[in-house]
Parts: sequence; structure tokens; C-alpha cells
Amino acid sequence: MQRICVIGGSRYFGKLLVQRLLAAGHQVTLINRGSAPHPEGADHLVVDRDDEAALAAALGSRSFDAVVDQVCYTPVQAEAAVRAFSGRTPRYVMTSTIEVYDPATAALPAAAPHTPVPEERVDPATWPVRPDLPWHDASYREAHYAEGKRQAEAVFTGDGRFSFASVRSAHVLGGGALEFTGRLAYYTDRLVRGAEIAVHARELPTVFIHYAELADLLLWAATATGCTGPLNACSDGLLDVRDLTGILAARTGRRPVYRTVTAGEQAGPFSFDRYYAMSNTRARELGFAFSSTDAWLPGAAAESLAASSTPVV
Repeated sequence: MQRICVIGGSRYFGKLLVQRLLAAGHQVTLINRGSAPHPEGADHLVVDRDDEAALAAALGSRSFDAVVDQVCYTPVQAEAAVRAFSGRTPRYVMTSTIEVYDPATAALPAAAPHTPVPEERVDPATWPVRPDLPWHDASYREAHYAEGKRQAEAVFTGDGRFSFASVRSAHVLGGGALEFTGRLAYYTDRLVRGAEIAVHARELPTVFIHYAELADLLLWAATATGCTGPLNACSDGLLDVRDLTGILAARTGRRPVYRTVTAGEQAGPFSFDRYYAMSNTRARELGFAFSSTDAWLPGAAAESLAASSTPVV
């Protein structure tokens, strides 16, 4: 049994992570603003993590074997977390994102064409940190989501007070109505209605992960020893948006209607005109066994259809 603190954890794979930690017999402390009921058995601290003084007061004398931070988006939040949890835990795990590799949001080193990127493509030990930027402005933070995650990783990596791991998640799917982003529902709804699906002229593949698999990986990262640094989190197998809609179409019996976007026009959420895939080799070599996207995506498609407000007729 370990004492695990989860910051966030009120919805989707974060909520499932808390449930699985409890089921595994761990002692869980949940920190969030109380927007959703907390699972029975968890110690719940209702506090805004951006209020550093209130966070420190709520923590009191508590200490933990590990902290899993689901909602760290900026270097300012990371610096505050370092101060708040210094001396309270030896291990810190941050949920990060595939977006850190997006060349459209940073001057990244050139990668070999059509090669899934390894973690060293974005090295947080060398990434510059700018806490003076307007990270407290919600619109700025949203527009600079990838950079905020890169700099947050850099803060934890450079500080050195914790054994730190950042879990860089692929695009998360599964769970039907639980999948709050609505990205899979975007395609489900259009297929059922026969509406056009906006795609790029040349589609390039990306990677995905099931929300339950991501919860399992975060549990593993929080409790495993020797697991530090960036970790790419994606199921095996690359898909482009036509592969994805093809699997959905097989469930609906409808044929996709594609429309190619013009230059500068926005396509659907999983339509990419750049190669956007990660390698999961490092996490696999450290001991985590990934599933194949082909194994779970048909079930996720069925869940999305069942949750759709547009019935299949």
C-alpha cells in the first residue's frame, strides 16, 4: 500500500485512475475544486491548486509516496507545486501530452520523415522556462497549451527535488459519453447524419490510447521504481483519420462523405497534414505492456454510437 496524492482526478481517465488506485489498496488523497463527487474511500481536499497558500494549508502535515498531477498546464503551476510538495513526497508524476511534439508550436529539431518520435525529441532538461509570460490569462494559456506543458515538464526536471516522470499521452478515446472532448463524437455524429467530414488533402497518421489504458499507465508510473523522465503513452498501431472513420463506418453501416479543406481551413480533430506519431518503446522497455489500437477501437466506436444523440436508423 502506498500513499498517493492525485491533483485533479474528477473526470475521465483521472477519475478512473483514482478508482483503480483505491481498488489496488492504495491510500488516496484527492485534490481538486470539488466540482464532482469524489470516490468513496478517498481523502478529499477541496482547494484550488492555483492558490498556493490555500494548497499548503490544506495539505497540513500530510506526506505521500507519490503525487500524480493531472492538471498542471504551466510553468507557474509547476513552480508552485514544487514549493508546495517539497519535503512531502519523493516522487512526482505529471500528465503531459503528445502536443509537446507539435512542430507548429515550437522550433523543434528536425525528425526523420514518418518515424514515430522518441522522448528525446523534446528534452525538458534543455527546454527554456518563461514564468514571466501571461500564464494566468486563460486565453493565452489555451493558445499556448503545448508550450505550457513543455515548460511545466522543464520546471520539474530542472528542480531535482523529486523523482519525476512526465506521461506524454496520445489522443485519448473510449468511454462513450465519458469522453468529454467530443472528438470521437464529431465523427460518429457526421457518419450517422451523412454529413461531410472535413479532411486534409493528404492525411498522415497519429497515435491513440484508450482511457482505461492511460489510467493503468499512470498507476504504474506512480508506483513503479526507476521510472523517470518523459514517457510516451500510446497504444500500438498508427491510424490516420480515414482509418478511424472506416472503423466507425463499419459500425454504422454508413459510408463516410469526405470534403477536402482548402489551404488554411481547419479540418476535423484527428485530421493531420503532418506526421504526428510517438514511439512507445521506452515505456515498453521499462515494463509497461501496451495494447493494440485495433483491439479496443471497435469497442470505443460502439460506445460512442451508443452515447450519440443522433440515433442510427
